[in-house]
Parts: sequence; structure tokens; C-alpha cells
Amino acid sequence: MLRPLPVLLATLLAGSLSVLAASGENRLAVQPGADGRLIYRADAQGNQVPDFSRAGYGGGGVALPVVPVVLTLTANIEGSDDEARIQAALDELAKREADPNGFRGALLLKRGTYRVAGQLRILAGGIVLRGEGQGMDGTVIVATGKKDRVFIAAGATNVRRSEIRGSRTPVTDTYVPWSARTLSVESTDGLQVGTRVIVHRPSTADWIHELGMDRIKNRPNTPDGTTDMWKPGTYDLHFERTITQIEGRRLTLDAPVMIALDSRFGGAAVYRYEHPRIKEVGIEHLRVVSDYERGRETEDEAHAMTAIHLDHVENAWVRDVTVQHFSGGILARYDSLFTTIQDCTYIDPVSIITGGRRYAYVLDGQYGLVQRCTATEARHGFMTGARVRGPNVFLDGKSLQSHSDSGPHHRWAVGVLYDNIEDTKELNVQDRQWAGSGHGWAGSQNVFWNCTAPSIVVQQPPTGQNYAIGSLGNLRPGQWNPSAPAGLIESHGQPVIPRSLYRAQLAERLSARSR
Repeated sequence: MLRPLPVLLATLLAGSLSVLAASGENRLAVQPGADGRLIYRADAQGNQVPDFSRAGYGGGGVALPVVPVVLTLTANIEGSDDEARIQAALDELAKREADPNGFRGALLLKRGTYRVAGQLRILAGGIVLRGEGQGMDGTVIVATGKKDRVFIAAGATNVRRSEIRGSRTPVTDTYVPWSARTLSVESTDGLQVGTRVIVHRPSTADWIHELGMDRIKNRPNTPDGTTDMWKPGTYDLHFERTITQIEGRRLTLDAPVMIALDSRFGGAAVYRYEHPRIKEVGIEHLRVVSDYERGRETEDEAHAMTAIHLDHVENAWVRDVTVQHFSGGILARYDSLFTTIQDCTYIDPVSIITGGRRYAYVLDGQYGLVQRCTATEARHGFMTGARVRGPNVFLDGKSLQSHSDSGPHHRWAVGVLYDNIEDTKELNVQDRQWAGSGHGWAGSQNVFWNCTAPSIVVQQPPTGQNYAIGSLGNLRPGQWNPSAPAGLIESHGQPVIPRSLYRAQLAERLSARSR
């Protein structure tokens, strides 16, 4: 369970920062005041470092549950396949009635080695797949055969988000800062405290032009027109939020919108929606291993390539899991919500070393948290994909012997915190221009907080900001667009207090809730 910022820290800070607080001076974008509470410095439009504290299972600060064991299996004799037995047990759990907390029970795989030629699927909520340890002497599930596949998949299938007809209402503010949790709407009909809504931020031609993403440089030595430009409507962002307060036509949300809502670029709208995810799903205390052809560690791709895939889930977790020999590690995909991945290890990946491979930990959904995880020989240890809507947090992680960078990798991830992340190669948030088929800006409102890497690139996109605060490493210009302006870089080479921004924000929010 995440612990609140100790009272002792606030006491120690009080003396050292009393002069600063009394003068009203705020040298850093975020820093503790004399009472230990965080003080934020806003820009002229009211934008500041956003609050990431709602990321994680249960909305942050909620201990992962320990679900009682209902079914138990032991491994077959060596060489036989266990897929049918394990899947049948998972399907049997799905038929059970959920308890008042939404749990159907855990399937315990006793210590030993299990072999699975196909895929394991968790298709109903309230189910936990549990082993007896992630070491080689614990519960080991081997993905056998030469088929490229997702090995363990958890989430609802054949579902999608749907807008409730007639519920859409425009946002009436001229400008809403990316760190704001309040906004005004034309009508509050059908809305109440506790209602889940979408804040829809469109991607207009004017906004794309402002970012320069309609004139991305062509990839060198390729024919003109082979680099894709961003197109209106293809970068719309739909933020899932919960209303916590209504005053007149002004809504307060549980988390910031993470991108500025600007009437010049189409403003925004709020609508109610339905999304039938499965809830309360866990995978824990085991090791998954992909079988492959020995001696071809940087060539063989005829094997299970992705270890664990979470999508269309809510309040889901993966803890104490080792991923070995897979190219893709643990992925919380675009329709995941309130996920925690913690105390996991990604080692010995097997694949060619090029694009689309060796992604260790991926947060593409919303309210995701990866904490205390390590990766070895990943290309991208801690990363996001395209059109990612925060808040998402990577906390206290290490990417060792990295082949490429950690950071927003693909196209336009907003509201991501990298908190005490160490990468042995690079940490980057930048304009990627023609990379891939035309990635362009990788993200905005991304924060590197007390991070470490040999090389760090932090660039500022038009209409947004990226931050590096208290981080260690050589600052470099961007690879694709070195003339882009630098983001907000403060206390470089000198770690700042609090050590963890996420934990401090979480402690402050939980403290305010208890008052």
C-alpha cells in the first residue's frame, strides 16, 4: 500500500523553507512550502505541473486486494500441456457469483512448471491468476510452440465505449489549463456527483497546424509524400473523468484534463458514456517464460512475443511477475482504467532489435501506475504509445542495458509522470518528426522528476509543455528537430524535494480527503 508522505518530512522542511514561504518566492515549478504542502508555479495562462495522484488501482493509494483461493491446480508431468486445465479453471471461476466486493476468487497454480501451447484468457471480472513465486523455484508457465501471440490476455472482448445519446454539452470556458480540474458547461442536465463523463478534446486543423504536424519533414532519402501528416479528427482525445462537485454549471473532476481546452482549437465537450469493462482482475506471483530457439536470442521471433495484455479492464493489477524471453512485457492498453503493475521484472528478451520490439512496460490507458519494476535489455523500458490520455505514472523503475529510450515513444501522449526512473541509455520527450511513418510530437505535459539517464532530451511543443525537474544526465538537443525549444528544465543535476512527486501528491490528496 502506498504510504502518505511522513509527517516528519513536513516538519524537517518547515524550518529550511520558512524564509522562502514567507517571501512568497517560488523558485521551482513544484516545491514544498513551510508546512510541507506542495506549492505550484503557474504560467500566465494558469497552467502548471498537473496532479497525477489518481493513477493506479482504486484511483491511487488503495492497497491491492488479496483474493481468497477458490481453485488449486498442480503442474502436469513434464512435457504435457496444461493449457486446457488452466483455462477450464479460469472459465469455472467466471461462472461463480461475485461477492459484494466483486471478487469471484483466485486460481492458485502450485509451485512447479506448467506448459501452455496457446493462450490463457481472463474474460470475466473478479478473477485472480496466482502462483507461488516469480523465481525459477516458484510457479513457472512456459509458452511453448512457435506461434507469435499474446500469452496471457485479460479483459472484456467485443466491447467498445459508447456515447449516451443526447448527453453531450459544450465546455463554455474560453480556456481551461491542462492542470485544471474544473470547467464550465452549457448544461448540467443528467449530471450529478459521481457521474462518469468523457471530456472530448477535438483535434482541429488549426491545432495541428499550430503544432506543425501538417508539415512534418520528409524522411531523408525517401520519395516525397511517404511521411504521414497528422489529420483533423485523428488525434481527438477522450478523457474519462468522474464528477466530484457541481456548482451551478461548473464541474469539478477527479483528475486534471491533462491538455489545454482552448476555444481557438475547437474547445471541448462533455458527455456521458457506457463502457462494459471487466473489473477486479489480477495476475500475480508467477514467472512466464517464452520458449525459443537457443542461440538465436537476437533473431528468433517464432515464439510467443507478448507476455501480458490488459485491455477493457478496470481496477486490474499485475504484481510480482517475472517476464522472460518475451519481446513485449506487460502492456496496459488503450481501454484500460485504474491499473497497477508493481514489483515486476522483464529479463532476457528474445527478438530482433528494431522498431516494435522489446517494449517492457507500456501504459496506453488512463490512470495507470507502474511502480518498482525493472527491465533488462529492453528497447523501451517505460513507454507510452499514440494518443495516450493521462494521468499515468512510472515510479521507482530501472531500465538496464537499454537499447533505446524510455519516455513517450509514439504519437502525442499527454499527462505522464516519470518519477525516479533510471534508464541506462536515454530519457526523451521530443518532436520525433518522420520517425516511424510520421510520429511527430511524442507527447506533452510529460514530467521527468528526479530521473537519471546518460542522455536526456526535453522539448516543448506548441500549446503545451514538458518538464525535467531534479534529473541527472546530459541535456541534448532533439534527434529529429534539434531547433525545437527546450521544455521547462529546473534543478538539473540536483535532485529535488520531495523525492517522489507522485507520493507527495497522493499523500496530500489523501490527507485532504480525511479532513
